[in-house]
This record gives sequence, structure tokens and C-alpha cells, in this order.
Amino acid sequence: MNTSKLWTLFAASAFFCGQVQAHPLQAEPINHAFVYTFDQFHIPEDPDESLVNGGLLLLAELNCTTCHAVPKSWQERLKPKPGPDLSAVGSRLDPDTLWLMIRSPQSRKKGTQMPGLFAGAEGDDEKVEALVEYLSSLKQDLPKVPAGDAERGKDLYHKVGCVACHEPAKDVRPPKVAADAEVEKPGNASVPIALADAYDFTALSHFLHDPLSVRPSGRMPDMRLSAQQASDIAAYLHVGRVAEKAAARAALKLPKQTIEKGRELFQKLNCIACHKTSDAVPSLAASESSAKSTATKPLKALSPTLGCLAEKQPSGTPRYDLNALEKRAITLALALIQKEDAPTLTAQEKVDWQLTRLNCYACHDRDGKGGPEDPRAQYFGVNDSTAESLGQLGNLPPNLDKVGRKLTRGWFEKILWGKDGSVRPYMDTRMPSFGREQTEMLITWLNEADALEKPFQIDVSGLAKHHRAEAGRQLLGAKGLACVSCHGMKDRKSLGPPVIRLTHTAERLQPEYFKELLLNPQVTQPGTVMPPMFVGRKKADQEIESIWTYLREIEGQPLPEGLMSSADFELKPDAGKRPIIFRSFIEGVGTHAIGVGFPGGLNAAFDAKTSRWAIIWKGRFLDAMSNWQDRSMPPIKPLGTEVKLMPASASARTYGGYTLGKDGIPTFRYRENGRQIEDTLRPVKGGFEHIITINGQQTKEILSW
Repeated sequence: MNTSKLWTLFAASAFFCGQVQAHPLQAEPINHAFVYTFDQFHIPEDPDESLVNGGLLLLAELNCTTCHAVPKSWQERLKPKPGPDLSAVGSRLDPDTLWLMIRSPQSRKKGTQMPGLFAGAEGDDEKVEALVEYLSSLKQDLPKVPAGDAERGKDLYHKVGCVACHEPAKDVRPPKVAADAEVEKPGNASVPIALADAYDFTALSHFLHDPLSVRPSGRMPDMRLSAQQASDIAAYLHVGRVAEKAAARAALKLPKQTIEKGRELFQKLNCIACHKTSDAVPSLAASESSAKSTATKPLKALSPTLGCLAEKQPSGTPRYDLNALEKRAITLALALIQKEDAPTLTAQEKVDWQLTRLNCYACHDRDGKGGPEDPRAQYFGVNDSTAESLGQLGNLPPNLDKVGRKLTRGWFEKILWGKDGSVRPYMDTRMPSFGREQTEMLITWLNEADALEKPFQIDVSGLAKHHRAEAGRQLLGAKGLACVSCHGMKDRKSLGPPVIRLTHTAERLQPEYFKELLLNPQVTQPGTVMPPMFVGRKKADQEIESIWTYLREIEGQPLPEGLMSSADFELKPDAGKRPIIFRSFIEGVGTHAIGVGFPGGLNAAFDAKTSRWAIIWKGRFLDAMSNWQDRSMPPIKPLGTEVKLMPASASARTYGGYTLGKDGIPTFRYRENGRQIEDTLRPVKGGFEHIITINGQQTKEILSW
């Protein structure tokens, strides 16, 4: 494409996207098969005994084990990952992009893990064209997506966690970097995203919204974006981008190939070992039989100087463009596999292996390993300025030490692949989903790895005398241990810097860990700002159990003092709904008061002791706080205005209860001088209609102010 045409397209894109600068899809070229955690944790100076684990990682992540049979003892460790689902690849990528990617993957997408299969031998171009013809036929209709906003997409890309793995843009200044300071560039290479320019916009939006449907391996996790957010990021990644044209393909003027020939080649070249397609070609599940049907050798018989590891590969041999360090690592791994059976891994080693494969270490650290490097961490921010005082605890994803004995199974499931698992609303970065198949085993391994030989003992039966929610509520409150100074609950923020809200504590935390944390927070969670509140408290065990009881029953309990306000206890009749009926001590009525709050702002109270309507008033109804918080239960005052006292009865009356009409309005019953009386107030314009029925005879009058 000529320069003027390219500039025209860029200018148009910038105009519609508010002059947003293009994202650097590949700021620093990567000229080898890129596995993030291999590059992150291994350098040429590594000793062989350390680098060999990197070689095992490469064998698994580059899917060498889909073609080369693995000794039984090594199969679980070197389990291959499913490659991208190509069922609708023709809807995502145009034929020229497919041609370039198949013909020379490393040239089209620097750092790709996809091997090249064609070395330029006679007939290779026709084979590539046939594969393009076949893959281009694999399409599906995609639902319409929202129009994207590139400015919003740029902001989201640098906030939600994309920069933990991918390149940040040069024109985006992290929020904590001074205006006159130079922004530090990432030291670790970034995962390439150089196909975003070639993706159809609709397909790219769908992919960002649900990447696991295309890449089930979880190496590109689901960032839990809304459809609009996915379109916004897609718009940002498309700014100024023009898909590369395959000039060589046009110049060759290749004869038309058939879809059937491409399908046959797809299977013959064993592409089915990694990729699934929509026409029922066997996928990764059939990789073992696929390997046996090809001429590949098992890992036990591989030579480190031949095949994929040779300096020059013949056509049809996968070419990964490995660098010297990767070749050395794989050579060491092959020597180990050929020499001995796989060692039995501890639970912690299994956890580390899976966290490494999924690149969880890009955001989290565990046992001193991982966490975002400083140039990437500077983009991790908060949406609540009061959280800045928490430092890294408020900005960065949590440390994973002890997490196996910390979280319940149900909460693990919410975090890993479910919904509503976040308890840090002040943090911009999101916990992505890697898919159930890739993470479910982690729960068991973490539970085993982090278990204490002698767990803390805590009674959560609720049967002991001190197991009272009210005692726990008072301890949490401002006049107790003042936990509400940092912890909010339900919809209430804390009184100070926001940390994790306690609303779902009993659902989220294992009770033994809860006690361990409260008794010694700095040892249990190093770096925490939580003070050791229970040191020296003689009844610490009982107090912790009372707090647990309150948190377990929090939905039916009032909030602790400091978070609670009178508005929490105000009874508010909803417009269009039934009246509220509330028994209480009401000022101006007495100890046997029955308040009735009608929708529309009219209220009344009936005195069951004297069997009469005692007061009526306008506006707000009642505040029940003193009833629920004060054991002496002083009379509560009507919250409204224009309280009107009703006349007392001259005769003695005997209360007989009340019935509710279909509309929820009560009719009170009592006897007076031997007569059965029914007494009802019904709101009307200007006041109440007072309806009295005596022995079946009804009278009405209007009560007004």
C-alpha cells in the first residue's frame, strides 16, 4: 500500500476516534518463540539444574508433546495446551493474513508460538494456498457489537490489567508518574498482539469479550469485559492499523485450490493436533492418535541436533525460530526425560507449575516469586483516592501465600471462573478467568500445599453462650475494636481507607484462617496494615467466634456502630405497595401502639390498650432504631409533621385484634358497651376516611388537619 493511502486511512481513523494515537502492537521485536514465563524467569547465566525446568515448560507450552509421544510418568507434567479454535477463523482473518501467517508465522507475528511448516520447497506455495482456501471457508455469522470508543478503550487497556502481559503505549503516562519524569519502559518482553490489526472489528470485539471461546487454553484469559468495553478496546487496537497485504501471494498468481485439498493437508500436516475446526476435524483430544499416525519420534528417541532443533529444517518440519537459550533448555529437558522418570511433585510444586504455565505470576506473587515488574505495576491504579494510602496493598493484585487455607471452595470458584468474586471495588485491575479446565485442579493443590499441620481451632457451631451476633457487632463497631475504621460492610464504606469489605467474610474465608489472621495478622499476611487487635485479650477466642457469628448472620443484622445511620432503621412505605404495620412504643400512643404507614405520606397509630386511633400525621413514618438497639425501648417519635392527637374514648373498650384487607389496610376490632366494632382508616385526598362499623351498620367521616 502506498504511503498516501496509508496516511489517509490513519487520518480517518484518528478523526473518528478523537485523535487517539495508535497502540504499539509490537514495540520491541521478538525474534523467537515467546513464552512469557520462560523469558521472565530464565537467563543465559542460569545453571543447567535451573534451566532444565524452563526446557520442560517450553516442551509443554510450544505443544511439542502433541506430536511427540511422552513417557507415561511425564504425561501429566507435559500435558499440551489446546491451540486456537479455528472453527470461524475465516470470519476473523482475511485470506492475505492467513497466507502470511501460514507461510511464515514468525515474520507475520513476531514472537508467535505457532511453528512454520514450509521452507520454500517445490509445491509449498500451492499447499499454503490450499490451507488458506480451506480456513477462509470456516465462517460464522457474528451478532452485531456496539460501536467502539477508542479513547475509552485506551483508558481501559491501561487500567484493567492488559499491560501486565502486553505493551503499554508510549503516550500513556501512569497515574503515579510525575509530569516531568520519564516513564520507565518494561524490562520484560510483551506478549505480541500483532494480529489485532488484521482482525475484523466485530470479530475482535467478540474475541475480547469471550477469548476462551477462541483460545480455550486460557493463555489469553477472559478479562470480564462488557460488550461495550470489548468494543472500546477493539476500537483502540484498530486505530491507525491497516492489515498487511500478501504481495508475494498476488505476484505468484497461484492456481485456484480446493477446500477439500486444504482440509486434507490440514490433517496430513497434523494441524489437528493443536487446532479444532467447525467441520468435526479431530482436536487436541485426539492428539495421541494423531501423533501415532505421523512419522514423529517419541521424546525418548529425539536427538537435540535434528528435526525442530536442527539448524536448518526441511519443509514439513515445524520451525519455531528458537533462540540459543531455548534450544539449550529443551536439550537439557530431553536429556532428563530420556534419562529418568518424572519425579513426584509436591502440591506446592504442582501449584507453581500451573501458575507458571498460565502466567499468573504476571500479576501475583507467591512465595517470593512473580508479581508485576515495576514498569508495569505503575499502571495498576485505584478508582478511590482514599485507597492510595494502602500503597501496594491497594493497587496490586493480592499475594497468593496461604491462599489455599484462606479461601473456601465456593469462593475459589467465584474468583476463578464464576461471578461476583471481587472484594476490592477500589482496584481498577480485574481478576481474569482462565477457564475451569485450566484452573480447577489448582483448588485442590492449593488446599493441600497451604494446609497447616495443626490448624487453628475455632467453634463456629453458634451453640455456645458467647456465640451471639450482637456481641460480635459491638466488637466490630467504633466503640469496640473499631474494625469499621478500615472495613466497610454491605453498601457502606469504611470510616477511613477502604480495604476489603466484610460482607461476604463467612462465605469467603475458611474460619480457621479467619482466626489465624485475627490472632497474628503480620505473620499470617506479611505487609498488612491490620493491627494485632487481640494480643493480650483474655477472651480473644470467644470474641473472634462472636465476630464470626455476626458476619455469618450479617444479612439479618444491623450494621456496627460507625457504619450505621438512622436512615438504616427508617420504615419507608413504598408508593404503590401495601401499608407498613409496625408494633412499638410510640410517643403519644403508649406501650401498645400499632403504627400504620400508608403509601403517599399519611400515617396513623392505633392504641391497642385503649382500642382507638391515637394519632395521625403527615410525611415520614417511623424510625425503628431504638426498638432494635436499645434494650430499654424508649418510645419512638413519628418522623413526619403535623402530628394530630385523636380524642380519647369515654367508654371502656376490649381489643379484639385486626384483619387485613386485600390492599393491606388493617381493620381493627374491639368491643364497647357490648357492641362489636370494626374501625378502619383509609387515605383520601385531604386526610383519612374514618370508617366505623357497629353491629353491621357502617358510618364514615373525614379526618383532616
